[in-house]
Amino acid sequence: MKKIFGFLIAFILFFTLVSSTFAAKNFSTDYSVTYNIQGSSDTNVKLNVTLTNLTDNFYASSYDIAVGFNDIRNPQASDNEGKITPVIKKTNEGSTIQVPFNSKVLGLNNKLNFTISFNTSEIAQDLESVWDVNIPGISSSNDFDNFNVTVVYPSFLGKPTFIKPGLTHALQNVLGNTINFTRQDLGESGISLAFGKFQVYDFDLTYHLENSNVFPAKTEIALPPTTNYQDVAIKSINPKPVNVTIDNDGNWLAQYTLSASKKIEVKVKGQTKVYLNPKEQELTNKQKATYLKSDKYWESENPKIKKLANELKTPKKIYEYVVNKLSYDFSRVESNSPRLGAVESLKNPDSAVCLEFSDLFIAIARSAGIPTRQINGYAYTDNSTQRPLSFVKDILHAWPEYYDFDKKAWIMVDPTWGNTTRGVDYFDLLDFDHFTFIISGENSSYPIPAGGYKSASDLNKKDVNVKIAKNYLSNGYLLKPKLNIAANFIAGFPIEASVVIENTGDTISPQTQTLVTSEKLLPSQQTLITKPIPPFGKEEISFSFDKTSFLTNKTDIVRIAVANSNAFKSVKIAPFFLNKWVLIGGVFLGSTILLISIIITGYRRISLYRQQRDNNLRGQGDQPPQKSI
Repeated sequence: MKKIFGFLIAFILFFTLVSSTFAAKNFSTDYSVTYNIQGSSDTNVKLNVTLTNLTDNFYASSYDIAVGFNDIRNPQASDNEGKITPVIKKTNEGSTIQVPFNSKVLGLNNKLNFTISFNTSEIAQDLESVWDVNIPGISSSNDFDNFNVTVVYPSFLGKPTFIKPGLTHALQNVLGNTINFTRQDLGESGISLAFGKFQVYDFDLTYHLENSNVFPAKTEIALPPTTNYQDVAIKSINPKPVNVTIDNDGNWLAQYTLSASKKIEVKVKGQTKVYLNPKEQELTNKQKATYLKSDKYWESENPKIKKLANELKTPKKIYEYVVNKLSYDFSRVESNSPRLGAVESLKNPDSAVCLEFSDLFIAIARSAGIPTRQINGYAYTDNSTQRPLSFVKDILHAWPEYYDFDKKAWIMVDPTWGNTTRGVDYFDLLDFDHFTFIISGENSSYPIPAGGYKSASDLNKKDVNVKIAKNYLSNGYLLKPKLNIAANFIAGFPIEASVVIENTGDTISPQTQTLVTSEKLLPSQQTLITKPIPPFGKEEISFSFDKTSFLTNKTDIVRIAVANSNAFKSVKIAPFFLNKWVLIGGVFLGSTILLISIIITGYRRISLYRQQRDNNLRGQGDQPPQKSI
């Protein structure tokens, strides 16, 4: 990816007789800027500027240009009378180049021509699979009579994957490896170019889990999922989860059971491949209703929100409204300020971070009948001023997506960066820089993305590590079935069983068919539908065979086949009087009954003997005493 961040050009003219605020009224300004991107990813920037004097009374003594770069090397300048030594001053937003003129042009319509050039590494970056070029827009473009930009890129890159703005018009102006833009093309928008088909990232994530209760507890963590914009391969999870399931938003949730007072760290490693254009994805009526409902932070039923929805109506107009209404507040990034939500952001439009940009877009869009949800994740940026992140330590960002019924796809947009780049188009086409960790549609606050699983002792730990990778190395999915069926059955009854299908590969499996066959049981062939299973996940599916006759006495083999794996097990069906377990049970029962009978009979004999003895003794005791003679 190559990123050109850069050219906020705000000029300040210094005069001998008037203040700089009056300068623009006394001079017209023509700009011609060339960005020459080298194969080494360094960029030479050259500005040709013409000042035309509109008065007979004033002249310009110097010129300041504010640029959004910290890295400025080999600065050079000259005017009509020769070389100039430019002065570079660092600012909060980059640098200022000050050019003191050798010549002073006095007189109506007289012109002063000067040039500035320098090299910078902040415009272009070779990010393995993709080159990306971004040039933020100029402020107060109406102050310039002419403003032309030429971008020259290495020919080995081929044609750009996308050009912003004016995609169609700009493509017509691509001559060889040169692209030309006019002020009319740009307005106050910046320029973005990309070369490549996808971007690959390696990720290494840590989740801190703790059960402070005295009883075992179940919990879950959200893994980066495959979406219509990205493919994800999970290489390892340590410790291994009980299961990984997919929720209604498409999140991958790894499940754990923690014993009492247990604390663990879960390490997840993998790769993602991010695409520019989304894949189609059908939206059911149930899902549509879910993604239109009001929720905390997305107050779509609020009267102010509903009024805006009635006025704006379309995703494009809602995006433009949010971009222009809110202002990014950099002071809130480090302060960990509470989330405001849509309604509160309208009350405090100058104190927004990415969550407020996202929340306001979602609330208005839902109120306008547009299914919308929020994405949280990683966003690549090499310029935190132009493309800021709200969670600096773990490089997290938030942006919305809406459902386009014509394209049959979820479309991601980023009003935050649309605002902070002063007009770069993050609506019609996003970029390769947005990597989804979680999708929040059913609930505005759940699930929690990687980087958000911290206790008080973990706050200073860096849990999200993402870096550009060269190749996407995936083994694909691998489904392994495990057949759960008893070895013996009694004839005359249905046979119940199930199969557990586990994905031991590193990518999600598609919906597949699982084939159950037998030689003698009916139905002899059954097809089970297996839903998509994420890596480290499993699904249990129940099935059954018809009951057999009561006199059935046979052995059969039940087989399971799914994808390229299979399993089988031999089962015995026998009449109840031949079933070994019935026989064993019968023998045991008979033995038990016989033993009990013997015990009862013996006890009864003892009781009768004792009774007779007692009667005999009792009879002797009742006889009268004999008289002695």
